[in-house]
Amino acid sequence: MGMTMTQKILAAGAGLNHVEAGQLIEANLDLVLGNDITAPVAIKEMDRFRKPGVFDQDKIALVPDHFVPAKDIKSAENCKCVREFARRNIITNYFEVGQMGIEHALLPEQGLVSPGDVIIGADSHTCTYGALGAFSTGVGSTDMAAGMATGKAWFKVPSAIRFNLHGKLNKWVSGKDVILHIIGMIGVDGALYQSMEFAGEGVSSLSMDDRFTIANMAIEAGGKNGIFPVDDRAKEYLAKHPTRKPDGTLTAQDAGDVYEADPDAEYTAVYDIDLSTIRPTVSFPHLPENAKTFDEIPDIEIQQVVIGSCTNGREQDLEQAAKILTGRHIKEGLRCIVIPATEKIYLTALHEGWLETFIKAGCVVSTPTCGPCLGGYMGILAAGERCVSTTNRNFVGRMGDVTSEIYLASPATAAASAIAGKIADPTVY
Repeated sequence: MGMTMTQKILAAGAGLNHVEAGQLIEANLDLVLGNDITAPVAIKEMDRFRKPGVFDQDKIALVPDHFVPAKDIKSAENCKCVREFARRNIITNYFEVGQMGIEHALLPEQGLVSPGDVIIGADSHTCTYGALGAFSTGVGSTDMAAGMATGKAWFKVPSAIRFNLHGKLNKWVSGKDVILHIIGMIGVDGALYQSMEFAGEGVSSLSMDDRFTIANMAIEAGGKNGIFPVDDRAKEYLAKHPTRKPDGTLTAQDAGDVYEADPDAEYTAVYDIDLSTIRPTVSFPHLPENAKTFDEIPDIEIQQVVIGSCTNGREQDLEQAAKILTGRHIKEGLRCIVIPATEKIYLTALHEGWLETFIKAGCVVSTPTCGPCLGGYMGILAAGERCVSTTNRNFVGRMGDVTSEIYLASPATAAASAIAGKIADPTVY
């Protein structure tokens, strides 16, 4: 029996010719990631290993992004812990405030992700990097500690679901609508501990930002990882995002180790999806699987809109929101928070005039941070408030009071909703 893309990457990482679903393996790691919430726990765990240093100072990335700039004393102490660990171990890829960004947008931008890599991160949305043909998955802080110390991790090889994509998306429909549609179709446990593998001629029509968004939310369907084939568009992205070496020089990335699924690879399910039929989609509280299109959505008044996060804070996302907001103003009394995912994206938004558009429309623009996505700061909801958000989770109390409500949507839908003061269809613009 042949292997899927994910199985081939894991076999190579384990030094094996063949692996099968359910098999336990130990694989070498190409990158270990932690942030200001998860890394301090891992750092304390490393003290118990009695092993000095890390396995490779170039293969660890530490990105304070959840509560930064520090919102209180506790978050400042967490950042201090990570900062001192990075200095003590001469970690190459430590990103301080002012040079950082939301981790899952930052690492590909910095050229730290290559096709065929095996990556773990102490954050569930580490699966984002599958957009570049890598195996990447979220782990706990203890696993992160073991990874930093040894450069290895244990995995149970996942089975896979194949999604054959056809056609192309219509105007104001994006990767966020695709993944919300899929999660609505299979449920939040529909891909439990499975690889979500995307293929078909429709992949070529998706931008890299669309792919990052889709892979990012594989975990919301229970997936172990999401992964895309490495086509010309992915190779072009890699060529434009060189790796920065410790001495500051830039090294162009090549296509890495590109793996394709075998023709006889086994899948637990295969879905065919016509991208041209997907419409703007909104996930209602309190699960991402509660996906609805606008023929099912009544008038629902909202108090806040958030445009940003590791899911939708990239250039394409901000551009779409800016196009809808140009020459318009958000509803009086509504709060709209825009968060570019990295400093580079922030600068692009500045140069393109998108920031001016947002501010003239009545929005507030934040420095890169996860902030409101996890109910951290920069947009906490009060009792009974409703928010349309481009983030990835809408669980009870995720963004504030347990009686508040989060409606997940694309940047286009979020911008249209900010103007209307209610959940609104972007296709009217």
